[in-house]
Amino acid sequence: MSPKEAYRYAEKHGPSDKTRKIACKDPEIAYLYARKIDKGLHENTREAVCKSYVLAYIYAIDIDNCSHEDTRQAACKNYKAAYFYARDIDKCPRDDTRKAACRNPKFAYRYAYEIDKKHPNVTTRKAVCKDSESAYLYALYIDRCPRDDTRKAACKDSELAYKYAKDIDLEPSEKTRQAACKVPKLAAFYANKIDKKPREDTREAACKSPYSAYYYAKFVDKEPKDETWLAVKNTKYEEKYKNELIKGKTI
Repeated sequence: MSPKEAYRYAEKHGPSDKTRKIACKDPEIAYLYARKIDKGLHENTREAVCKSYVLAYIYAIDIDNCSHEDTRQAACKNYKAAYFYARDIDKCPRDDTRKAACRNPKFAYRYAYEIDKKHPNVTTRKAVCKDSESAYLYALYIDRCPRDDTRKAACKDSELAYKYAKDIDLEPSEKTRQAACKVPKLAAFYANKIDKKPREDTREAACKSPYSAYYYAKFVDKEPKDETWLAVKNTKYEEKYKNELIKGKTI
């Protein structure tokens, strides 16, 4: 008798140790047996569904209606299942579910935000630092302050480095500036919004793009410079540069 056949037999004749044992050779059939035939929990069906982290989570919700060491351990084999188990079943943080969720930086952040209730934790912070966006969000909403590790992680992405400086550091730093300078537009924005003054390095980076050079000249230098003029010359920004910055001045 196959698991499906045992299930069908039990549908007609009711639950028995024999049909349950056969049904439990297939985790999905075991779950259906628990829900439709037993209409309740049983150690055998729970043990069978725990071969699947998804079914373990579903069993905990639908059949046990509570957490259980076996289903939790099975759920922790997958970072998503561990996170959802902590959120929906345990409804509280635990070291094992946190550790499992932290196999993925984005779910580590979600765990910190939703399960740990925005309380920083060494495990979640270390995990989020493997992803620039997660590190930035962690610094902004969980730590709510700058740190070398989250800054370093955010600076792997130029835009996030700029946002880190603007939203978290609230002041310039060599690391965020260097990262922002990899993108001409961000170098210009960094000079205007973060440094709030011109610098050779941000000007040089901005001048790799005509638009950024024009922006830098207008909002940061607030006067024409050889570097910005050469960057906009023979581009669609040349006339704007002349009209708004040169106005009779000699370059």
